[in-house]
Amino acid sequence: MQDNRKPVIEALLLASEKPVPLEQIRLVLDNLESIEARKLIEELKSEYEQAGRGIRITEVAGGFQMITAAEFAPFLKKLFKGRHIDRLTKPALETLAIIAYKQPLTRNEIELLRNVNVDGVMKSLLDKNLIRISGRKKAPGRPCVYGTTRQFMEHFGLKSLDDLPRIEEFSAMAQKKDLVDIESEEEKKTEELNEPQKTAR
Repeated sequence: MQDNRKPVIEALLLASEKPVPLEQIRLVLDNLESIEARKLIEELKSEYEQAGRGIRITEVAGGFQMITAAEFAPFLKKLFKGRHIDRLTKPALETLAIIAYKQPLTRNEIELLRNVNVDGVMKSLLDKNLIRISGRKKAPGRPCVYGTTRQFMEHFGLKSLDDLPRIEEFSAMAQKKDLVDIESEEEKKTEELNEPQKTAR
């Protein structure tokens, strides 16, 4: 009897827009043992790499996903030339880094660390689903505390928060993945206007 488990895994990963958890792959394959399912995925990964194929399988955000091989990025940029890519601005990246490495923390704690008002940046990060309200602090007023989301891990290609690089390397990682944009003049002016206001508090 033909073993079609690897083609099934391949089809699952290709059809899904999000990383597919190992548990879900196991269930589709009639409760296959976790060790066996992972072994099949690792075999598929090796086959793609050894054959020099244009796609790869990666473990990210608690699941597995098909991605394009990094060495073919210049060709993909030509294909998608002119297409809008929703990148992060420098202020957004700095705020996101603080949240990622020091979570959970309140908006006031973020502002103290950045020494600037972060209302607009926080709204943008919440809209992009890169951060979320993860609870409330046991303090007067019970302020909300913020943390990162699964979407954050997908965005940066992380298996888990344990895979975050050192904080000083975070910006370089984002630039390498083309996830950050040069700060616009408008945002720069907004930051400059907010800075003395924040300092005066």
